[in-house]
Amino acid sequence: MVSPVTVVKSEGPKLVPFFKATCVYFVLWLPTSSPSWFSALIKCLPIFCLWVFLLAHGFSFLGAHSSARKILAGLIFSALGDAFLIWQEQGYFVHGLLMFAITHILYSSAFGMKPLNVRAGLVITAVSSLSYMLLYPYLSGPFTYLVAVYIALIGFMGWRAIAGLQLTNDLWTWTKLSACLGAVLFMVSDLTIAVNKFCFPVPHSRAIIMATYYAAQMLIALSAVECQDVEVARKRT
Repeated sequence: MVSPVTVVKSEGPKLVPFFKATCVYFVLWLPTSSPSWFSALIKCLPIFCLWVFLLAHGFSFLGAHSSARKILAGLIFSALGDAFLIWQEQGYFVHGLLMFAITHILYSSAFGMKPLNVRAGLVITAVSSLSYMLLYPYLSGPFTYLVAVYIALIGFMGWRAIAGLQLTNDLWTWTKLSACLGAVLFMVSDLTIAVNKFCFPVPHSRAIIMATYYAAQMLIALSAVECQDVEVARKRT
């Protein structure tokens, strides 16, 4: 197992562009009422930097580890989703929803199905069900089932990330914790989007959504770094 200190020293410099791009987004804070290709670029720039972060580990690394490839593919679909959501008021919200649904499928596949951890699955099922019950009275038309499917997909992704975290097991690695925290933050970000869009205005919603979203994507991308050890652990279980 690689120590967190070692990870910070080796991976920290590769994440500097991501942190700079994130700061640019929050400093510029372009108005959402005037969507443009420039605002789409600024919003997607941190995700582009996470592409570079994974690619910086080399094509041989990506070729050898399917988990890393799936996470990179998820980041590509995430950028497409971000771009669509820039124009959500112009009718592209569902397109963004679809892109992120594909992202969650890819992330779920990257996290794998071992260990199963039924208890974590039951907890996530309860949280997902409560979330949908909260949203349901405010949904209408296609969103009644589209949101249900999306919640199921992100809930499944969260379950697979959380299931891999076994703090009492000697196979624990910091990357499993990174994936777990990333998935939870992703769920918080998307629930905030849903409540703000369908239910009622959430104070400082945009700041909450984007801060948790960027942190989530960074943590999930970071979880790919030790995917070789994770895949070996899966084969042993």
